[in-house]
Amino acid sequence: MMKILSYNVNGIRAAVKKGFLDWLKVENPDILCIQETKAQPEQIPILDFAALGYQTYIFSAQKKGYSGVAILSKLEPDNVEYGMGIQKYDFEGRMIRVDMGDLSVVSVYHPSGSSGDLRQAFKMQWLDDFQEYIQNLRTERPKLIIAGDYNICHQAVDIHDPVRNAKNSGFLPEERAWMSAFLNQGYIDSFRFMHPELKDEYSWWSYRANARNNNKGWRIDYVMTTDNLEKKIVDAGILQEVKHSDHCPVYLHVQS
Repeated sequence: MMKILSYNVNGIRAAVKKGFLDWLKVENPDILCIQETKAQPEQIPILDFAALGYQTYIFSAQKKGYSGVAILSKLEPDNVEYGMGIQKYDFEGRMIRVDMGDLSVVSVYHPSGSSGDLRQAFKMQWLDDFQEYIQNLRTERPKLIIAGDYNICHQAVDIHDPVRNAKNSGFLPEERAWMSAFLNQGYIDSFRFMHPELKDEYSWWSYRANARNNNKGWRIDYVMTTDNLEKKIVDAGILQEVKHSDHCPVYLHVQS
């Protein structure tokens, strides 16, 4: 069995100071997809990761202290792809992929639109371009695991207050419609696949208003798979008790 985790760490250096390395040693995934490293390659503790048995593959944003994705793997990939080949997105360090045999694992950090109209427009364009990119990739790499921070709650059950958040970025009708369309093209939300009725399970909480202690959260982090992996899904879930970030890790166990 392969154990895959995805975690928006909201700054890898900050997470390390909060005990991230000790947690990683105990959790011991085969692959960890990280988003929002907020670090350049030389600022990421690859020697500490190596001591735990991981190779580290890094795709940082050009802007320092911003965005950035990485994959830690105990398995040796056949190939690593840095970015999507689309400059305006690759400039922000939003996607990295490792290929292992016939399986590919992606760590992706979808943009947030919460800072205003310009970034929301950027996000919607990204979503269209990302979907096209993934559909094209699937012709070459049919078995995909696409893990990361999607910055979208799909359904009312995925957010603590669907009524009041209906006009907020991350739960807008057009974002939710995109997610539905994406899933309908042959992808599985592994958590919802395993837990169709589960409520109050979130992966991100605002730092404001004691939101985490009150569990007023959003489920915006996903481990998606292509539908040809459905029979290999063993388990999927959310590690809400893990607290190095305003997000928590999400996981998928698949037959290898």
